[in-house]
Amino acid sequence: MGWTALLRLDSSSRADTLIHAMPAANLQIDSSQFPEKVRRDLLSSLRRGVIQPKFHYDSLKQTLLWLQLHEAHSPARRDRGVKDAYDLAFAAATRACPEGKPVRLVGLGCGGGQKDAQLLRHLLRKGRRVDYHPVDVSAAMTLVARGAALRLLQEERCHPVVCDLAAQNNLPGLLPAHGARVITFFGVIPNFEPNHILPRLTGLLRPGDLLLFSANLAPGLDYAAGMKRILGQYDNALTRQWLLAFLLDLGVQARDGRLTFGIETGQSGLKRVVADFQFIRNRTLQVHGREFSFQAGRDIRLFFSYRHTPERMKRLLERHGLRVENQWASSSGEEGLFLCGKPPDPKKTTATRKRPMLAANQ
Repeated sequence: MGWTALLRLDSSSRADTLIHAMPAANLQIDSSQFPEKVRRDLLSSLRRGVIQPKFHYDSLKQTLLWLQLHEAHSPARRDRGVKDAYDLAFAAATRACPEGKPVRLVGLGCGGGQKDAQLLRHLLRKGRRVDYHPVDVSAAMTLVARGAALRLLQEERCHPVVCDLAAQNNLPGLLPAHGARVITFFGVIPNFEPNHILPRLTGLLRPGDLLLFSANLAPGLDYAAGMKRILGQYDNALTRQWLLAFLLDLGVQARDGRLTFGIETGQSGLKRVVADFQFIRNRTLQVHGREFSFQAGRDIRLFFSYRHTPERMKRLLERHGLRVENQWASSSGEEGLFLCGKPPDPKKTTATRKRPMLAANQ
């Protein structure tokens, strides 16, 4: 599929100046993001009153708003300690890649691709031959990541994929099966139920693959107090503008309700920031030929974002069959990184050991 325009992150990183004409790009679009599937997901979200995260990245406007928000409030953009932690993690991942083998860098939920581009630089400086596979639910985001990578790689070494990680049932079939694979999962876990997404990651990994995983943390020793400290990163004008764009595009008026932020406990005792839009007057919407009526007093869950502690995150990863090889945390305690692998299958290991003995006895 050809695209004749994409977003490109320039050196100033200002989201309102990112549109540039570029040559056509080839994107592989998975059936999980075909129009009819997206339509069904949207109607289901509205019926349930719980909006799937992917609908906040669906349009070009939403992508630009998110990039602006990320630039202003993400610790990765404003905290030297976060950058230092990522540099340590990138260096470790580069060292862990077997020498002499081509590397496949797979950016799951790649977003704008800035962190993947930093890892690419580390790999290329060490003389590694790298192919990059940016994967995101948003075509616009995938193209942003592609644009960032093309500053470092030739176009034929970049293979963008658009798919819904939450719904895709054959993710291994979409990705390269050969070569040394480094899979990144940066900033994505907060918006998924851990018990849903982590088994998918485990199923994707092969023995020998590396998974470099980031999690937003609640800083400090007191989990509840740490959650309160980071609430302002969500309850601000730019986040409100980004989240409300979804409803406004459907025909909701800003004066129809109020957007509120809070903290609640979700799966496995994990705490998360939530954003709900509460209608203060009745509103009826026509969406894809269906009518949705929202009465005053009804809430729509627009957003949630889990925050972890290093210990809780490590336990979660190990519970789902991922072995944590190394981990880092920013000096602020707001960002954690985990370098993971998949332990060998004991049954396969035992079978491999037995074969030479059987052959020798024949």
